Amino acid sequence: MVRRLDPSSGLPVYRQIADSLRQQIESGELGVGDQLRSENQLIADYGAARQTVRQAVALLKAEGLVYAERGRGAFVRGRPPVERLAFDRFARRHRKDGEAALSVEMGGRLPTVDVVHVGPEKASVEVARWLGVRTGTKVLRRSRRYFAAGEPMELATSYVPWTLASGTAMTQEDTGPGGIYARIEEQGHELRRFTEDVTARMPTPDEARALALPTGTPVFRLIRIAYDTDDDVVEVCDTILASDRYVLSYELPAD
Repeated sequence: MVRRLDPSSGLPVYRQIADSLRQQIESGELGVGDQLRSENQLIADYGAARQTVRQAVALLKAEGLVYAERGRGAFVRGRPPVERLAFDRFARRHRKDGEAALSVEMGGRLPTVDVVHVGPEKASVEVARWLGVRTGTKVLRRSRRYFAAGEPMELATSYVPWTLASGTAMTQEDTGPGGIYARIEEQGHELRRFTEDVTARMPTPDEARALALPTGTPVFRLIRIAYDTDDDVVEVCDTILASDRYVLSYELPAD
Protein backbone atom coordinates (compact mmCIF):
# COMPACT_ATOMS: atom_id res chain seq x y z
CA MET A 1 0.00 0.00 0.00
CA VAL A 2 1.76 3.15 -1.21
CA ARG A 3 1.05 6.24 0.89
CA ARG A 4 1.77 9.69 -0.44
CA LEU A 5 3.99 12.20 1.30
CA ASP A 6 3.91 15.93 0.68
CA PRO A 7 7.35 17.22 -0.35
CA SER A 8 6.08 20.82 -0.10
CA SER A 9 4.81 20.57 3.50
CA GLY A 10 8.07 21.68 5.09
CA LEU A 11 7.85 18.79 7.59
CA PRO A 12 10.69 16.26 7.73
CA VAL A 13 9.78 12.97 6.07
CA TYR A 14 9.93 11.03 9.35
CA ARG A 15 7.40 13.45 10.87
CA GLN A 16 5.06 12.97 7.92
CA ILE A 17 5.30 9.19 8.30
CA ALA A 18 4.66 9.45 12.03
CA ASP A 19 1.65 11.72 11.35
CA SER A 20 0.27 9.21 8.87
CA LEU A 21 0.65 6.29 11.29
CA ARG A 22 -0.79 8.37 14.13
CA GLN A 23 -3.84 9.18 12.02
CA GLN A 24 -4.33 5.48 11.31
CA ILE A 25 -4.28 4.80 15.06
CA GLU A 26 -6.61 7.66 15.96
CA SER A 27 -9.10 6.75 13.21
CA GLY A 28 -9.22 3.11 14.29
CA GLU A 29 -7.67 1.83 11.10
CA LEU A 30 -5.04 0.43 13.45
CA GLY A 31 -6.64 -0.80 16.65
CA VAL A 32 -5.28 -1.55 20.10
CA GLY A 33 -2.87 -4.47 19.90
CA ASP A 34 -2.55 -4.28 16.11
CA GLN A 35 0.94 -4.63 14.72
CA LEU A 36 2.41 -1.87 12.61
CA ARG A 37 3.60 -3.02 9.21
CA SER A 38 7.16 -4.30 9.21
CA GLU A 39 10.09 -1.96 8.68
CA ASN A 40 10.55 -3.22 5.11
CA GLN A 41 6.84 -2.77 4.39
CA LEU A 42 6.87 0.79 5.72
CA ILE A 43 9.92 1.57 3.59
CA ALA A 44 7.94 0.39 0.56
CA ASP A 45 4.74 2.16 1.69
CA TYR A 46 6.35 5.57 2.01
CA GLY A 47 9.34 5.27 -0.30
CA ALA A 48 11.56 6.31 2.58
CA ALA A 49 14.96 5.27 3.86
CA ARG A 50 15.23 2.72 6.64
CA GLN A 51 16.60 5.25 9.15
CA THR A 52 13.73 7.63 8.35
CA VAL A 53 11.15 4.92 9.06
CA ARG A 54 12.92 4.07 12.30
CA GLN A 55 12.79 7.74 13.35
CA ALA A 56 9.05 7.83 12.67
CA VAL A 57 8.33 4.72 14.75
CA ALA A 58 10.64 5.97 17.51
CA LEU A 59 8.59 9.18 17.67
CA LEU A 60 5.37 7.19 18.14
CA LYS A 61 7.06 5.17 20.87
CA ALA A 62 8.12 8.37 22.62
CA GLU A 63 4.51 9.58 22.48
CA GLY A 64 3.34 6.33 24.09
CA LEU A 65 1.20 5.34 21.10
CA VAL A 66 3.11 2.17 20.26
CA TYR A 67 5.42 -0.26 22.00
CA ALA A 68 8.03 -2.62 20.61
CA GLU A 69 8.59 -6.31 21.24
CA ARG A 70 12.06 -7.57 20.42
CA GLY A 71 12.02 -9.72 17.31
CA ARG A 72 8.31 -9.11 16.66
CA GLY A 73 7.83 -5.46 15.78
CA ALA A 74 5.80 -2.48 17.00
CA PHE A 75 2.23 -2.68 18.29
CA VAL A 76 -0.50 -0.13 19.06
CA ARG A 77 -0.59 0.59 22.75
CA GLY A 78 -3.91 0.48 24.58
CA ARG A 79 -4.61 2.04 27.99
CA PRO A 80 -8.29 2.61 28.70
CA PRO A 81 -8.31 5.75 30.88
CA VAL A 82 -9.88 6.01 34.30
CA GLU A 83 -12.38 8.85 34.36
CA ARG A 84 -11.65 10.77 37.52
CA LEU A 85 -14.96 12.28 38.63
CA ALA A 86 -13.74 15.31 40.55
CA PHE A 87 -17.16 16.64 41.54
CA ASP A 88 -18.37 13.56 43.44
CA ARG A 89 -15.59 11.48 44.92
CA PHE A 90 -15.26 13.40 48.22
CA ALA A 91 -18.96 13.42 49.08
CA ARG A 92 -19.54 12.59 52.76
CA ARG A 93 -22.06 9.90 51.88
CA HIS A 94 -19.25 7.81 50.36
CA ARG A 95 -17.20 7.98 53.58
CA LYS A 96 -20.27 6.99 55.59
CA ASP A 97 -20.65 4.00 53.28
CA GLY A 98 -17.00 3.09 53.92
CA GLU A 99 -15.79 3.99 50.42
CA ALA A 100 -12.52 5.80 49.85
CA ALA A 101 -12.26 8.50 47.17
CA LEU A 102 -10.21 6.45 44.68
CA SER A 103 -12.69 3.59 44.79
CA VAL A 104 -15.51 6.05 44.02
CA GLU A 105 -13.77 7.57 41.02
CA MET A 106 -13.04 4.08 39.66
CA GLY A 107 -16.73 3.21 39.68
CA GLY A 108 -16.62 1.10 42.82
CA ARG A 109 -13.72 -1.06 41.70
CA LEU A 110 -11.22 -1.57 44.47
CA PRO A 111 -7.73 -0.51 43.44
CA THR A 112 -4.71 -2.45 44.63
CA VAL A 113 -2.61 -0.37 47.00
CA ASP A 114 1.10 -0.68 47.58
CA VAL A 115 1.87 1.21 50.79
CA VAL A 116 5.39 2.53 50.36
CA HIS A 117 5.80 4.42 53.64
CA VAL A 118 3.78 5.42 56.69
CA GLY A 119 5.39 7.35 59.51
CA PRO A 120 6.37 10.70 61.00
CA GLU A 121 8.84 13.09 59.44
CA LYS A 122 9.83 16.75 59.56
CA ALA A 123 7.88 18.99 57.22
CA SER A 124 9.84 20.29 54.25
CA VAL A 125 9.55 23.93 53.22
CA GLU A 126 6.89 22.99 50.64
CA VAL A 127 4.88 20.76 52.97
CA ALA A 128 5.06 23.34 55.76
CA ARG A 129 3.70 25.99 53.41
CA TRP A 130 0.80 23.76 52.38
CA LEU A 131 -0.11 22.83 55.96
CA GLY A 132 0.48 26.29 57.38
CA VAL A 133 3.07 25.12 59.91
CA ARG A 134 6.73 25.86 60.50
CA THR A 135 9.40 24.07 58.50
CA GLY A 136 10.59 21.06 60.47
CA THR A 137 7.27 20.55 62.28
CA LYS A 138 6.46 16.87 62.86
CA VAL A 139 3.90 15.57 60.35
CA LEU A 140 2.60 12.19 59.23
CA ARG A 141 3.61 11.11 55.73
CA ARG A 142 1.67 8.38 53.94
CA SER A 143 3.06 7.33 50.54
CA ARG A 144 1.15 4.86 48.35
CA ARG A 145 1.17 3.50 44.82
CA TYR A 146 -2.17 2.54 43.28
CA PHE A 147 -2.82 -0.11 40.64
CA ALA A 148 -5.82 -0.89 38.43
CA ALA A 149 -5.96 -4.23 36.62
CA GLY A 150 -2.35 -4.80 37.68
CA GLU A 151 -1.13 -1.56 36.10
CA PRO A 152 0.33 1.31 38.17
CA MET A 153 -1.90 4.39 37.92
CA GLU A 154 -0.74 6.95 40.43
CA LEU A 155 1.62 7.79 43.29
CA ALA A 156 0.02 9.58 46.23
CA THR A 157 1.67 11.08 49.30
CA SER A 158 -0.50 12.53 52.07
CA TYR A 159 0.67 14.82 54.85
CA VAL A 160 -1.32 15.29 58.07
CA PRO A 161 -0.38 17.33 61.15
CA TRP A 162 1.06 14.89 63.67
CA THR A 163 -1.10 16.38 66.40
CA LEU A 164 -4.13 15.22 64.44
CA ALA A 165 -2.80 11.85 63.25
CA SER A 166 -1.04 10.58 66.38
CA GLY A 167 -2.75 7.64 68.06
CA THR A 168 -5.19 7.07 65.17
CA ALA A 169 -5.48 4.52 62.37
CA MET A 170 -3.98 7.15 60.06
CA THR A 171 -0.57 5.99 61.31
CA GLN A 172 -1.33 2.41 60.22
CA GLU A 173 -1.05 0.98 56.71
CA ASP A 174 -4.78 0.20 56.68
CA THR A 175 -6.72 3.30 57.74
CA GLY A 176 -10.05 1.45 57.78
CA PRO A 177 -13.42 2.01 56.05
CA GLY A 178 -13.79 5.39 54.38
CA GLY A 179 -10.06 6.01 54.36
CA ILE A 180 -8.09 8.84 55.87
CA TYR A 181 -10.87 11.42 55.58
CA ALA A 182 -13.24 9.30 57.65
CA ARG A 183 -10.55 9.09 60.36
CA ILE A 184 -10.02 12.86 60.27
CA GLU A 185 -13.73 13.49 60.79
CA GLU A 186 -13.77 11.01 63.66
CA GLN A 187 -11.30 13.35 65.36
CA GLY A 188 -13.88 16.13 65.28
CA HIS A 189 -12.67 17.90 62.14
CA GLU A 190 -15.63 17.97 59.78
CA LEU A 191 -14.41 18.46 56.23
CA ARG A 192 -15.75 21.58 54.60
CA ARG A 193 -13.95 22.01 51.28
CA PHE A 194 -11.09 20.85 49.08
CA THR A 195 -8.86 22.74 46.66
CA GLU A 196 -6.91 21.16 43.83
CA ASP A 197 -4.12 22.53 41.66
CA VAL A 198 -3.20 20.46 38.60
CA THR A 199 0.00 20.92 36.61
CA ALA A 200 1.73 18.82 33.98
CA ARG A 201 5.40 17.99 33.63
CA MET A 202 7.76 15.23 32.63
CA PRO A 203 8.30 12.56 35.30
CA THR A 204 11.41 12.14 37.36
CA PRO A 205 13.33 8.90 36.68
CA ASP A 206 11.93 7.38 39.90
CA GLU A 207 8.36 8.32 38.94
CA ALA A 208 8.78 6.90 35.43
CA ARG A 209 9.99 3.59 36.87
CA ALA A 210 7.29 3.39 39.54
CA LEU A 211 4.51 4.08 37.02
CA ALA A 212 6.08 2.04 34.19
CA LEU A 213 5.73 5.03 31.86
CA PRO A 214 6.65 4.83 28.18
CA THR A 215 9.47 7.16 27.20
CA GLY A 216 8.17 10.69 26.64
CA THR A 217 4.95 10.29 28.64
CA PRO A 218 4.21 13.26 30.94
CA VAL A 219 2.48 13.13 34.31
CA PHE A 220 -0.13 15.23 36.04
CA ARG A 221 0.84 16.59 39.45
CA LEU A 222 -2.21 17.25 41.57
CA ILE A 223 -1.95 19.04 44.92
CA ARG A 224 -5.13 18.63 46.97
CA ILE A 225 -5.67 20.50 50.23
CA ALA A 226 -8.47 19.53 52.65
CA TYR A 227 -9.98 22.13 54.98
CA ASP A 228 -12.24 21.68 58.01
CA THR A 229 -15.15 23.92 59.02
CA ASP A 230 -12.73 26.29 60.78
CA ASP A 231 -10.87 26.56 57.46
CA ASP A 232 -7.81 24.87 58.97
CA VAL A 233 -5.77 22.60 56.71
CA VAL A 234 -6.13 19.02 57.95
CA GLU A 235 -4.46 17.15 55.08
CA VAL A 236 -2.49 17.70 51.90
CA CYS A 237 -2.14 15.07 49.18
CA ASP A 238 0.58 15.31 46.53
CA THR A 239 -0.41 12.97 43.69
CA ILE A 240 1.45 12.01 40.52
CA LEU A 241 -0.88 10.56 37.87
CA ALA A 242 0.13 8.80 34.67
CA SER A 243 -1.33 11.16 32.04
CA ASP A 244 -2.07 8.38 29.55
CA ARG A 245 -4.27 6.55 32.07
CA TYR A 246 -6.59 9.29 33.31
CA VAL A 247 -9.28 11.63 32.12
CA LEU A 248 -9.72 14.48 34.62
CA SER A 249 -13.46 15.15 34.55
CA TYR A 250 -14.95 18.20 36.31
CA GLU A 251 -18.54 19.34 36.67
CA LEU A 252 -18.93 22.99 37.67
CA PRO A 253 -22.12 24.77 38.77
CA ALA A 254 -23.36 27.63 36.61
CA ASP A 255 -25.03 29.62 39.41
